[in-house]
Amino acid sequence: MDVIDTTSIHEEFDGDRLPPGQRRTEQFPVLSKSGVPEWDMETWEFTVTGAVDTDLSLSWSAFTDLPRETQRQDFHCVTGWSRFDNEFAGVPFPALAERAGVRDDAVHVLFRSLDGYSTDLPLEECLREEVLFTFELDGQPLPSEHGGPLRVVTPHKYAYKGAKWVTGVEFLTEPKRGYWEQRGYSTVANPWEEERYSSW
Repeated sequence: MDVIDTTSIHEEFDGDRLPPGQRRTEQFPVLSKSGVPEWDMETWEFTVTGAVDTDLSLSWSAFTDLPRETQRQDFHCVTGWSRFDNEFAGVPFPALAERAGVRDDAVHVLFRSLDGYSTDLPLEECLREEVLFTFELDGQPLPSEHGGPLRVVTPHKYAYKGAKWVTGVEFLTEPKRGYWEQRGYSTVANPWEEERYSSW
């Protein structure tokens, strides 16, 4: 499978590949709000609800049968490290949105996770090909400590906008703050503007 290179995304934001305040690392530190949740492939379910034409409920096999691609992405953690040239394979957000049919009144998307985590992004920020529901990293199944079986990656945002262990999305008609956003983190999360924390 061809690899789509998205590592020039920083040019869109008039910034260097390594955003300000970040340090590059070859490691992949593990950070989460709590421990790694348990899951069972037989009962795992991914749901799409809210302002859509068709609610979806997908098993693991049904989800991984969706159209997939592999992207080379950079990964920027709000705590100050960046890891370049990650190869993530998975389902692009627009493909899932098209399958559900997004209503005209949808403006935001709330991601939900197995461990109770949530995060919110404007719909227009999600409808980018680089927003990927990924289940493979560098040719291997996504490790559980990094959000496996499924996580979201958002290379144009700090990584807390990419929920680990994601199990569903809700299309919203108004914004709703997620876990870290409720605790003072930025709702925008632009690495090239160092928007780490909220101004409110």
